[in-house]
Formats: sequence, structure tokens, C-alpha cells
Amino acid sequence: MQTNQRREFVYLILAGIFITNALLAEIIGGKLFQFSIFGIGPLTMTLGVIAWPIVFVTSDLVNEYFGKTGVRNLSLFTAGLIAYMFVIIYIGMQIPAASFSPVNDQQFNVVFGQSLWITVASLIAFLLSQGVDVFVFWAVRARTKGRMLWLRSTGSTVVSQVIDTWVILGIAFYLPSVLGMTAQPISFNQYMMMCVTNYFVKLIAAVGLTPAIYVGHALVDKMLGGHESKHLIDQAAKDSLGHK
Repeated sequence: MQTNQRREFVYLILAGIFITNALLAEIIGGKLFQFSIFGIGPLTMTLGVIAWPIVFVTSDLVNEYFGKTGVRNLSLFTAGLIAYMFVIIYIGMQIPAASFSPVNDQQFNVVFGQSLWITVASLIAFLLSQGVDVFVFWAVRARTKGRMLWLRSTGSTVVSQVIDTWVILGIAFYLPSVLGMTAQPISFNQYMMMCVTNYFVKLIAAVGLTPAIYVGHALVDKMLGGHESKHLIDQAAKDSLGHK
């Protein structure tokens, strides 16, 4: 496989993982679950929290090898796919179910109707948090002179997830509740507790997934080859930091 083909293949794999987990988080995000830990609880979280850490880990790998432009293009493309999913779900909600359909209109609308709010919230939160993630990633990389991959990866995720968590839960769950559009109202205190819980779980996941960054880095290096890997990283840094 030629150099350009290897480069495109790596970007395709990372983009596939990124997009799949972003869309998956949208679809399953309407389900809330509760748990207790160390005697604290019940704590409430959205099921989408399972997939989002993978999105940000993959985003950091794209950042490392393809720079700001690679992440921006991937983020905008993914946002377009999320919007497309919104349109298809909305159209699906307008089509009456057959009398013998195993999923009736009410069941479909309850599940995917909530997903529409999540989709709107995610489009806003996703673009905002990705912008912050990229900015912090390269700010930390510049300050550490390219050392400490774990710090720029984890640090960018920790900061960006503050925005992502409060925005997406506010628009997807608290706002519909305030407007009387949910079957089960959510109070402001419940909303804040959800935000704090989701954020700290994402924080723990970000730290816990730090080894995955190094594993991913090693796999990409192996697929690209040492020379091409270094060239891509150096070029990404030049383009993203404005170096000549």
C-alpha cells in the first residue's frame, strides 16, 4: 500500500470510529439510568455517556496526525450526518404505523421524539465542545513542546466536556421538561445533578482511556510506518500552530 493510501486508510478508520460512536450516542442517549457508588446515589446518567468518550479519544488521534483541519472537516461532516438523521427521524414520526407493526406510533415517538431534542442539543454542544477540544489540545501541545501526549489528550477532553455536558443535557432534557413536553418532568436540581454526575463519569472515563490513546498512537504508527507517522505529526503541528 502506497504512502498516500495508508494515510487515507488511517483517516478513514478514525473517521469511521468517530462517526459511528457520535451517531450511536444520539440514538441511545434518550435512555436514562441510575446507579449508586460508594453509598452515593441514586445518580442519573444518559446512556449516551457510554459512546462519547470514544468520540473524544478518536478526535485527539485525528488532531495528532491530521491537525485542526482534519478535526474540523470531520466534525462538520459528522454534524451534517446528525442533522440528516434528525430529518429522517422526523419524517418517520409523521408516517403512521401499520396496525400490525410491532412498534406502534406512540412507542416510536416516545423513543425517537426524545432523540430529536438530543439531536438538536448535540449539534450545538458537539460543535462548541469540539472547537474547545481542538483549541485546548494545541495550546497544551505548544506549551509542552509536543511532549506528554496524555496531558493534551486528557486535558482537552476534561475542558471540552464541561461545555458538552451542560449544553446537551440542558437542551435535551431540562428544556423540554420546562416546556412541558416530557412525560416525566425534570427539576433544575435533578438537571444539575445529572450534569455533575455525567461530567465526572466522563472525567473518569477520559483518565481511564489514557492508555487507549497510546495504544491508538502505536497502531497508527505501525500502519503508517515510523517515517510517515513523524512527518504527519510534524505537518499537523506546523499547520495547526501556524509554524513555517
